[in-house]
Amino acid sequence: MPILSRITGPADLRALDADELEELAREIRAFLVASVSRTGGHLGPNLGVVELTLALHRVFESPRDTIVFDTGHQSYVHKLLTGRSDFTSLRRRGGLSGYPSRAESVHDVVENSHASTALSWADGIAKAYALQGATDRHVAAVIGDGALTGGMAWEALNNIATAQDRRLVLVVNDNGRSYDPTIGGLAHHLDTLRTTRGYENFLAWGKRTLRRSGPPGRLAYDALHGLKKGIKDVVAPQGMFEDLGIKYVGPIDGHDVVATEQALRRAKAFGGPVIVHVITEKGRGYVPAEQDVADRFHAVGQIHPETGLPVAPSRFGWTSVFADEMVAIGRRRSDVVAITAAMLQPVGLAPFAAEFPSRVFDVGIAEQHAVTSAAGMAFAGLHPVVAVYATFLNRAFDQVLMDVALHRAGVTFVLDRAGITGDDGASHNGMWDMAMLRVVPGLRLAAPRDEPTLRDALRAAVDVDDAPSVVRYPKGPLPDALPALDVVDGVDVLAREDGERRVLVVGVGPMAHTAVEVSRLLTAEGVGSTVVDPRWVLPLPSALVKLADEHDHLLVLEDGLVEGGVGAMLGQRCTEAGVATPITSVGIPLGFLDHATRGQIVEALRLRAEDVAHDLLVALRARG
Repeated sequence: MPILSRITGPADLRALDADELEELAREIRAFLVASVSRTGGHLGPNLGVVELTLALHRVFESPRDTIVFDTGHQSYVHKLLTGRSDFTSLRRRGGLSGYPSRAESVHDVVENSHASTALSWADGIAKAYALQGATDRHVAAVIGDGALTGGMAWEALNNIATAQDRRLVLVVNDNGRSYDPTIGGLAHHLDTLRTTRGYENFLAWGKRTLRRSGPPGRLAYDALHGLKKGIKDVVAPQGMFEDLGIKYVGPIDGHDVVATEQALRRAKAFGGPVIVHVITEKGRGYVPAEQDVADRFHAVGQIHPETGLPVAPSRFGWTSVFADEMVAIGRRRSDVVAITAAMLQPVGLAPFAAEFPSRVFDVGIAEQHAVTSAAGMAFAGLHPVVAVYATFLNRAFDQVLMDVALHRAGVTFVLDRAGITGDDGASHNGMWDMAMLRVVPGLRLAAPRDEPTLRDALRAAVDVDDAPSVVRYPKGPLPDALPALDVVDGVDVLAREDGERRVLVVGVGPMAHTAVEVSRLLTAEGVGSTVVDPRWVLPLPSALVKLADEHDHLLVLEDGLVEGGVGAMLGQRCTEAGVATPITSVGIPLGFLDHATRGQIVEALRLRAEDVAHDLLVALRARG
């Protein structure tokens, strides 16, 4: 009987011996490859933490002890060990989330999949336990070396170091990567730690030598410790952590369950904050992942488990167009530089980096620093393009407002995965950007609908040198090109249909295609319409207010929040201008979206063309 089938909770692990743990690790890896190849998901990170997660659950008694995973995409093993073995609907509606979820288990604590937060969570939980006198409860936070590049992690470390009585173990899972190889001074420091285990080996040798020669004399003792002091900074620069006041243990082979468990037990028994530095290999035990240098297995769609190749090759998508156009812009303009936050490959900057390596800056998971550094570059005469996922710009809103906009800095923000992304759940949907950025004075935002408008928007955005400019686009394949029939004061007219009533349909970005289909459905019911796409929605074109006044009803379709979105803004402008045309805004309601496919979410929110047309016709008939 497979060992994995007998694991119903963490307590079952503690009865296993070393050989059984090794076999369980093999079974878990086989299970992950077979399951994730069918559903898609984060494969590489989970293959790399199998033994570490086993050791964590053998040492800490979850849920009484709290285990917090930074980012959380490496929590699949944790789910398996806490009684969640049905991965058939992983990241699908009704199935397991791809991240920790309180709705699934008492063993899950932090649902947010934004990085660099776990140490602050752990600090807060440990403080609460201490204040409540729960001295027998421990907190373990697992943070990757990639997430440790985020400034928030260091803010937490600075505070954790001030309280030596908190039972807090910080596990640095060091695999040298986030999405891409970890960069920066911390990465160099961890590299040094990985390659200088000679210090611990020297001490072990010295102690063995003294034991063999009988009770150490004072001279031998002084010689050993004098030599230890002299070589410490050369071969063991863990002083960066110890100088903060946090005990350091490591580096430990994170694929050796016994060694990792022993290190965690020592740290747990210490009674104060301890950093346990474990070295792991992302994709461990799966040959295609181990041999892949581009880290394609960080997150995968459906793949053939034997080869790791995609079941269905990806269609040419939005990100590829950005990648291609950025190279073209870079060739024309030597002042254009690119910045990203540990996502060089996913956001499409790899081709630009290959051609202009000195003009690309990957700052690690540090969006705030990326934005303010970009403001500095703009001041010094460059035009930075900051490329991130739309959801991650949320983390740097203050810097966009106060460092870029206030200083009228010419910085372009390219927001990939804008709108509904689906599978990764609430924290990854890029639904906040338009409502959030509309309050930034002077900011200009484009929402292209297809490949030609995306290329045009990028070229126009980098020409803005006195304010922040933003170009947003969704995840996935490109739709067919949707050419304009006419242009009215900078607003593209996509369709005109006659009818007894006339509706102005405003399609924002990729929703322009839905708007055209809505128009066709309205026409079938005898309702006329004009479909327009403003392309640039911030600042809102005044032509939209004029067009609204010429129609009987106004319909706005957007893939962002309805609350504070483009429709709300247009309604406000119409009211200010004395335009009384009734308005219907269709988009994403205020709230958090559960994980599901994009299509399922669109259907649930009634954003399909047939649903929008039906609901509008009902409203029009109710008005008489």
